Amino acid sequence: MEKRTGLFSNGIIWFGVAISVSEIEAGIEIGAASAPGSLWLPLILGHVLGGILLFFVGLIGARVRLNAMETTSSTFGKYGSRFFAALNVFQLLAWVAVLNAQGASALAGLNLPISFPLTCVILAVLIAIWVFVGLKRSANVTTVVMAALAILLAVLTVKLFGVGATGALASGTTVAGVAAGAAATSAALLGFWNIFEISIAMPISWLPVISDYTKDVENPVKATAVSAAAYTFASLWMYIIGIEIAGIGANNNIAQAILLAGLGIPGIIIVVLSTVTTNFLAANSAGESSKAIYGKINPKIAGVVVSLLSAALAISGIMEHYISFLYLIASVFAPMAAVLLVSFYFAKVGAVDARENSARAASLGFWLWNLFAWFAGFAVYQVAERLDSVPLGPTLLAVIVSAAFAYGRVLYVSRRAS
Repeated sequence: MEKRTGLFSNGIIWFGVAISVSEIEAGIEIGAASAPGSLWLPLILGHVLGGILLFFVGLIGARVRLNAMETTSSTFGKYGSRFFAALNVFQLLAWVAVLNAQGASALAGLNLPISFPLTCVILAVLIAIWVFVGLKRSANVTTVVMAALAILLAVLTVKLFGVGATGALASGTTVAGVAAGAAATSAALLGFWNIFEISIAMPISWLPVISDYTKDVENPVKATAVSAAAYTFASLWMYIIGIEIAGIGANNNIAQAILLAGLGIPGIIIVVLSTVTTNFLAANSAGESSKAIYGKINPKIAGVVVSLLSAALAISGIMEHYISFLYLIASVFAPMAAVLLVSFYFAKVGAVDARENSARAASLGFWLWNLFAWFAGFAVYQVAERLDSVPLGPTLLAVIVSAAFAYGRVLYVSRRAS
């Protein structure tokens, strides 16, 4: 009998997913361009709604015991599923590269005697080794790493708040911080829905991944809830650290903030572990998605290849396009998740084993309509993202439009059947 994972292990996994330099960078962006009193409501709302979406999408994989991209076959058909799986592999490759580059850049700021390219290669190799060893065989090590990382981050949080409260900054840094603050004030501040969008973008980026891990849980509802809650809590924590860094005059620089907080070697450990733990999950999921494209692919080997390719992409300068890339992920996978949720929970497609071709899942009209519903949401996102502070934000608008089209067909079919 296959061994199932429990509540604690899933909580550890998804706590680790959120502990990353990229989450802190997103918090810095919000903190550097927002009025202090106006950011908390959209920040929390974005995370809560993103966490809810994570829960319901992850619950699908937990119930049908399929990985994230395999669950889409009952909604979009075999070829539609492969289409999204291919997109997911490419976005995860880019995502691993972005996280790798951010980690290497932060380490470079800590004055290590290692070049940026070499750091990217070292991080990629560490990730590849962890992917090859596998999550289950490294479960105990993962728990210890997460505990150590949580303690170090708690120390960093306390020290950053201490620096912010006492204003104990070097004079040059203080001047730089004032100049940065003046620049942010003169520029247009982020509106409510801009902050909300940056907040929800991170949990949305993990929608095409979560079922890769909830498919093996012992208790589908509880374990998925713990996974979503652990991620939401840890992600909020990282954003708050980023907001604090933006406010202490550290030039919006993680490495400089770590140095100001007086964390030398512990700071290096934080950056390395946070980069490797998050990237391991992304690279591992790239392997799972590869299996959904072609069943004979070994997910571990594919994950290792993605890890190593990410180093080349990181060195090439992908980090410069980080926020645009994050929005692109949301534009593809938020509407996909909306259609998947409607199909599973309202059309009852998920009630049939997704490994079998049920009449509904194999229906050309059914999955073509769902692809159209997805595309409608994708198009709405692309238009809304180019406008300034659209009410509800591009992500929610895309989700609503795609869900409405998908549910429209559900109503049409049910009325015809009656």
